[in-house]
Amino acid sequence: MASRLLTRLSLHSLRSSLSGCRHVSKAAPQAQMEWDYDGPCMKTAVPGPRSQKLLKKLGDIQNVVAINMFVNYEESRGNYLVDVDGNRMLDVYTQIASIPIGYNHPALHKLMVDPNNLSTFVNRPALGFMPPGDFPDKLAESLLSVAPRGMSRVQTMACGSCSNENAYKAMFIWYKNKERGSSSPTQEDLTSCMVNQSPGSPNLTLLSFSGGFHGRTIGCLASTHTKAMHKLDIPSLDWPMAPFPRLRYPLEEFTRENAAEEARCLEEVEDLLEQGRLKGRPVVGIVVEPIQAEGGDNHASVDFFKSLRNIARKHGCAFHVDEVQTGGGATGKFWAHEHWGLDDPADIVSFSKKLLTGGFYFKDELQPKEPFRIFNTWMGDPTKTLFLGEVLNVIRRENLLEEVARSGTALLQGLNALQAQFPGVLSRARGQGTFCAVDIRDEPTRNKVLLKARDKGVLLGACGDRSIRFRPALIFKEYHVAMFLNIFNDVLAEFK
Repeated sequence: MASRLLTRLSLHSLRSSLSGCRHVSKAAPQAQMEWDYDGPCMKTAVPGPRSQKLLKKLGDIQNVVAINMFVNYEESRGNYLVDVDGNRMLDVYTQIASIPIGYNHPALHKLMVDPNNLSTFVNRPALGFMPPGDFPDKLAESLLSVAPRGMSRVQTMACGSCSNENAYKAMFIWYKNKERGSSSPTQEDLTSCMVNQSPGSPNLTLLSFSGGFHGRTIGCLASTHTKAMHKLDIPSLDWPMAPFPRLRYPLEEFTRENAAEEARCLEEVEDLLEQGRLKGRPVVGIVVEPIQAEGGDNHASVDFFKSLRNIARKHGCAFHVDEVQTGGGATGKFWAHEHWGLDDPADIVSFSKKLLTGGFYFKDELQPKEPFRIFNTWMGDPTKTLFLGEVLNVIRRENLLEEVARSGTALLQGLNALQAQFPGVLSRARGQGTFCAVDIRDEPTRNKVLLKARDKGVLLGACGDRSIRFRPALIFKEYHVAMFLNIFNDVLAEFK
């Protein structure tokens, strides 16, 4: 195994491995990964024979339509995923943006074998009922150490959908508590809610955006507006949806048009809030992603988000920033909303994926007074909090946010260069940090590009109607960018 792992890439060996290619990285920063592989290595088609056999076996048990391949996680390392057929691929998608510091990071292996952590791994307590004695300290060391500005409370959950689902509940409870003031719920409130009627089940709404994705559970689906297949056949809540800006690229060439588009969307937000009030269906909160990920990596300007925050405050709405996919450092800052530069950016910030545990941060006033209002059996998992603490140590020790900024610059520059080289195939290259995307000329071509890239040893992800999104781990360095760009160049050449 050791002979197959990357020990140290010199500038000379890097150039030799990329001879004849346009994209040559600078020498990698000095914090080299001695546990990473040195490049992709493909042995079979994907899915290979073993994956196909396992697909048939699992298909007798559950739905396998979305499965790409089966993975050998023991052999996967760093930025590389290895499947059960021995194919080694540069992973630029990382389990839908959820692997923060690569596969099998030594620091996490060390944490696993530490006998002091044995109890945490053996026992999974009901955190909202009987948490372990060290849980407050573990939260302080992990989640609270990276809390968004103005927030000192956090509620852990298991995944992104349940994080948002419970954040929505918190906003509704907060709103009704404001209405009641010091009063308690009436007997009519308590009785009517048991049969799903008002006033106990009030006619309140949340405002979300076209192209937004917030989860696949029932409440979250009412605010998810990406693919029809996510929502088809599922009863939903009649909540308002505002348009999200559709910016034109390159941004510097369409400043006036993009400003007008954002102003139009903000005006519609205000109209929907006013309509809700007049119809007796008030909008309690606004939920938005800093970058709409699943919906196509749709961006908006800092001014748009600042204005949206002010509109929420003006109308007495809670402002919920969904950082499930953007949180954890991929944009070059730990939270994507930090790019807005606001002292009071949100009332609720939800997270999952790269933070390994789900949950949401919230302001003091959104804390329910009664027990069991925001509750489930596990409410997260202490092992994930333990892992996150070590991930944060690695991020700080290796200056990974700076690494992301460097790699992101190289990635976006490379995508722009490829866009110029293949104007009939690529367009609208965009991104923050390594959280990047590019459009392909149409959906069928996009899907073929993804498969061709996989055949050549690069895993990418789709989003929106015809976009490819890039979601590498935080340890994705400039020489990985160069390696990817060269392979992507070869793939695109087949579609020119």
